[in-house]
Amino acid sequence: MPLVLATQAPGEPEVFASLQGEGPSAGQPCTFVRLSRCNLACEWCDTAYTWRFEGDNRPHRDGVDFARKANQVTLEVAEVAERIAAFTPRRLVITGGEPLLQAGALAELVALLPDHTVEIETNGTVAPPARLDVHVDQYNVSPKLAHSGNPAELALIPERLHHWASEPRAFLKFVIAAPSDVDEVLALARSYHMNPLRIFLMPEGTDSATLHEREQWLAPLCVGHGFRMSDRLHIHLYGDTRGT
Repeated sequence: MPLVLATQAPGEPEVFASLQGEGPSAGQPCTFVRLSRCNLACEWCDTAYTWRFEGDNRPHRDGVDFARKANQVTLEVAEVAERIAAFTPRRLVITGGEPLLQAGALAELVALLPDHTVEIETNGTVAPPARLDVHVDQYNVSPKLAHSGNPAELALIPERLHHWASEPRAFLKFVIAAPSDVDEVLALARSYHMNPLRIFLMPEGTDSATLHEREQWLAPLCVGHGFRMSDRLHIHLYGDTRGT
């Protein structure tokens, strides 16, 4: 079964080694694989090249669409596993797009990499099947708030939120663009009994200046509500670039 990947250059799949920039594993050396396709459309998405292809009119603040042929590549699972195994870090981060849209092929992939610790980044709307879930060590779940532009009925599915709130391997990471966004997080945390120590608030931004500015008001909000704060280390190190 093949996997559909994003590209870091035309025809070159986005499989790379770097430091994890966000969430509970920030600073750890990891091997990343970025998959293509997403079932949501965040207006501020910094990987719109994984889903906003020519003809997709869903809103995005940059208003750019991408040629599918140059930004998407299909590879057999065994080849993807070989590319991953060629990198030194044995912590594998599977990201997207929305990786769980390709859960069947992912189950085959991780079964070929038994010496890897597996971390999946997901928007939280898709249930992982058992044949994949058994191989996953950590879920980084990023439910999308109203400012993402996604309808709540698509982005905040009660059954899925209940599941992630009770899943001990899951950390919940919320993208914050304005202080008022934290009120929405508080409401979700109350409704779904989320453990605040498993909640990360992360400023939205694709440049260091914006991140630093927003962290100034986000940090005291994290302290006041008992949430953890996530920076975006890769932005400070490499900028808003692919393969980092």
